[in-house]
Amino acid sequence: MDGAGDSAVQAKVTPQDRLGALLAEDMAAVNALIRERMASEHAPRIPEVTAHLVEAGGKRLRPLLTLAAARMLGYAGGDHVKLAATVEFIHTATLLHDDVVDESQRRRGRPTANLLWDNKSSVLVGDYLFSRSFQLMVETGNLRVLDILANASATIAEGEVLQLTAAQDLRTDEGIYLKVVRGKTAALFAAATEVGGIIAGAPEAVVRALRDYGDALGIAFQIADDILDYGGSDAVIGKNTGDDFRERKLTLPVIKAVAKADAEERAFWERVIEKGDQRDGDLARALAILRRHDSIAASRDAALAWSARAKAALVNLPVHALRDTLSELADFVVRRLS
Repeated sequence: MDGAGDSAVQAKVTPQDRLGALLAEDMAAVNALIRERMASEHAPRIPEVTAHLVEAGGKRLRPLLTLAAARMLGYAGGDHVKLAATVEFIHTATLLHDDVVDESQRRRGRPTANLLWDNKSSVLVGDYLFSRSFQLMVETGNLRVLDILANASATIAEGEVLQLTAAQDLRTDEGIYLKVVRGKTAALFAAATEVGGIIAGAPEAVVRALRDYGDALGIAFQIADDILDYGGSDAVIGKNTGDDFRERKLTLPVIKAVAKADAEERAFWERVIEKGDQRDGDLARALAILRRHDSIAASRDAALAWSARAKAALVNLPVHALRDTLSELADFVVRRLS
């Protein structure tokens, strides 16, 4: 292959891919543990539903963060594998529940579990995965790890409930939006990196830096996803473009546009978001309003600022190839917007 071809291949290799390559042996152990623990002797529906989502091609970003944090700090034991699987089970459980709440029909380009089976199966299998996650974290024998992941699980649920009450209320401002994002997304990112440091016996300053990195990365990641919903490709965001609009979710681009809306625009947002009266052409009109007020660009600036905060937190961590890749990952989650 010529040099241009080599460059094209390299350009397609993401920081997440490089993280996976650096942690390939650990990740294989995590995947084996996930398959083992999602089995059920008495309820075959459980592995059917979990396999549909777990094997759907997700890149396991959250467990990779746990593995990277532990290995970067020299951890040589095996509990990081259990914690990485725990994080993935918590994430998968929340996806199953989210799809029921949002009445979603597609995830990662495939029909959702609630569409293929039913809402009852999705909720109950999600509960099963939460239970499995707690079994795994208890096996590490580390009470602090248990405390962090239990708190993260509660925070995720709290964030989802807050979103239920705030998502269709035009009074929702950027402060409330940030609370929702910290709950439903950043909490698990932060916990994933933090427990990796704790299991490695890292100093408190290092553990705090890992938590700060995960928190900022999660916020940047979610803002980017919310922006992509108004113009990204379905393959990039793993759902259908415009889903947030159709589900009447007040995400950052819309919140910024509402703050600058004139009377006619505010009436439009009240109709499509608060009242749910959506008609042909409304998504195109929403996009035009967002462009008029530079809401997408302003939201992108916010995502870039959180990405920069994530990278700044890494300065307090030891020099390591994994640290460099984590820094590149913080850039990548917002580079998807270009």
